[in-house]
Amino acid sequence: MNIEALSEYWLTIVSILGLILASAFFSGSETALTAVSRARMHTLESNGDERAKLVNGLIARRDRLIGALLIGNNTVNILASALTTSLFLGIFGDSGVALATIIMTVLLVIFSEVLPKSWAISSPERFALAVSRAVGLFVAVAGPLSTVVNFIVRRILGIFGFNLSRETLMLSAHEELRGTVDLLHREGSFVKDDRDRLGGLLDLEELELSDIMIHRTSMRALNADDPPEQIVRSVLDSPFTRMPLWRGSTDNIIGVVHSKDLLRALAEPDMEPEHLDIVKIAQKPWFVPDSTSLKDQLSAFLRRKVHFAVVVDEYGEVQGVVTLEDILEEIVGDIADEHDLDIQGVRQEADGSIVVDGWVPIRDLNRVLDWNLPDEEATTIAGLVIHESMTIPEERQAFTFYGKRFTVLKREKNRITKLRIRPAVEGQSAA
Repeated sequence: MNIEALSEYWLTIVSILGLILASAFFSGSETALTAVSRARMHTLESNGDERAKLVNGLIARRDRLIGALLIGNNTVNILASALTTSLFLGIFGDSGVALATIIMTVLLVIFSEVLPKSWAISSPERFALAVSRAVGLFVAVAGPLSTVVNFIVRRILGIFGFNLSRETLMLSAHEELRGTVDLLHREGSFVKDDRDRLGGLLDLEELELSDIMIHRTSMRALNADDPPEQIVRSVLDSPFTRMPLWRGSTDNIIGVVHSKDLLRALAEPDMEPEHLDIVKIAQKPWFVPDSTSLKDQLSAFLRRKVHFAVVVDEYGEVQGVVTLEDILEEIVGDIADEHDLDIQGVRQEADGSIVVDGWVPIRDLNRVLDWNLPDEEATTIAGLVIHESMTIPEERQAFTFYGKRFTVLKREKNRITKLRIRPAVEGQSAA
């Protein structure tokens, strides 16, 4: 073999090695830039890190970035395989094709796929920052070609009814946060209380006032036509600071009585309880639709500096009341200890079963007991049993669904007032 042929031989080998390294660069960059934390990059960019700013710019157009990296990766892989095949054909003849295929497969899998991707996934932020400038330069060059390729791909998939719009490709911010919090909780990085608080905050936009309001059947209100002394006693005996005031019927709310306003009126000189005009003391009621989201109602409470509202349906009929505290409790909860059943209307029995009042909200049970009962079709636990059984059960009637056995303990007219819940036994019938 002459010197010219030998130098060409080594040049080809060096070129193949260089292409393998380039393939490793593209594979590692793709993995790092798709796995990198956007929140972490945003923080670094806010602190003045130019490389983080470049990374954020790259992942903002993820389809263009991935397309460019795949074009680069496939180009160098094909070129490296072609050079290896040509080299081996000259050395081994026709059998060189098989040898080149085997050797390049091993080299590319180990050094261009597994190794760089494992490295990148172990520290995606550091890897992404390190390659950001080189990748940014390559995307600037190959980006137009990547855009054309993505356009062709979208057109082809569109023929078969697949839509690759940004909305279908990416999770909403709420879904992404919720999934992250749940994952961290399962891995032990997040305690249950913290998960519940963040979950409650994320749920504000999805929940409506009808999901958390104090229903009219449980609402404590004052009758404006009652004797003043009786009204004063009712306010003092009530655990609530504010109470709705009605006249004629509970659907006719004419005001809201604040206990402090009542005490101020009673503190006036020569004021006797029997001379008290409760209507003059009452504040004007604020009526809100039951379909209002908790997020909007919280903003309205804070904007108007009011803590109490009367909830009405689309026909203007009173459905219940809601307070600022009710919404805040959806975020912070009212659980002192995650192992205690510190919730009104719930009692744990010695045999491990749970006795629940029918009006207890499903969301509260899920939060306290870490259950996953659905609350889309019903708000209360009694409503869930009625919905699933498609009937109003009799006392001592039992049903099994969602991995739980529900037994009706008490029923008043058409209302289920008390239930016993225990884990379902495998093979237990639904009714």
